[in-house]
Amino acid sequence: ASSFDRMFVQVCLYFYCKCLWRCLKFVVRKLTGQCELQRICYNTKPGAARTMKIEASLKGSKSKRLQTSVNVHPDAIEKTIDDIMELKRINPDINPQLGVSLQACLLQIVGYRNLIAEVEKLRREPYDSENPQHEEMLLKLWKCLKPNSPLKARISKQWCEIGFQGDDPKTDFRGMGLLGLYNLVYFAEWDTEIAQQVLCDSLHPKYSQLSKAEWEKKKFDKAIGYSFAIVGINITDLAYNLLVSGALKTHFYNVAPEAPTLTHFQQTFCYLMHEFHKFWIDEDPLDIMEFNRVREKFYKRILKQLQNPEMALCPHFAASESLINM
Repeated sequence: ASSFDRMFVQVCLYFYCKCLWRCLKFVVRKLTGQCELQRICYNTKPGAARTMKIEASLKGSKSKRLQTSVNVHPDAIEKTIDDIMELKRINPDINPQLGVSLQACLLQIVGYRNLIAEVEKLRREPYDSENPQHEEMLLKLWKCLKPNSPLKARISKQWCEIGFQGDDPKTDFRGMGLLGLYNLVYFAEWDTEIAQQVLCDSLHPKYSQLSKAEWEKKKFDKAIGYSFAIVGINITDLAYNLLVSGALKTHFYNVAPEAPTLTHFQQTFCYLMHEFHKFWIDEDPLDIMEFNRVREKFYKRILKQLQNPEMALCPHFAASESLINM
């Protein structure tokens, strides 16, 4: 009975708060002469803070047209903005900046949803050794990471040198599909110097602190390093979870002036790889068996950072200055 009573009270409280909130919104609109969307756009600076409030406002609206506006096709956004302005009885000639601001927010909201679909498609596509494009990407990964060491054969123990588990890397892509390969290749191709350094450090992260004699003693001890490629696939999984959970909205809404793209996701992966590597060294784990503990701690740290609406994981990818006052 007590369980039922608690549930009844919670339901009543929910509807009371919902009705109270709608009444409050009505009163505020009458007092200010502005709807909620106007107040958000005029009183909140562009970026995650504004876009997330607009997204919540549209999804929580009693109007079906407003609720579905966050799911429209990118080509229909302009028409959707006109519909919103008409529904809210906002004169676009008197409020020209409002339409521009709403359009920027909707592009980000719709773009984030589409990015999830694109990333999911790559994750579900398995690596196919019979596909020339897949094979070409895999070989590119080797060339970028080991430019001075030619690969002697497609099936080779050499793959272990860049952190794969066996003679054929295709088996390691099962969890993340092509997404893992796409991310590793992007990191190796566009952040080559850092990627090569992380690979080198992953084999012996404390190399700079060891004498040559000490290194010779420790270089076969797997406890001081980790498998670069396997960790890259694991960090891909971490980035994927941040994306689909919505945690990366904060970052993407702050760095992408319009729709976030796969490139934004891959740039974020590069950042996470670099940061995880530093975090791993700082944590100084006893051996690779501590990987899951370190990864979970790192994941929680990133989640906490993303709770800040001002957060941009990679500030140098931020939106252009020309859009700051939008």
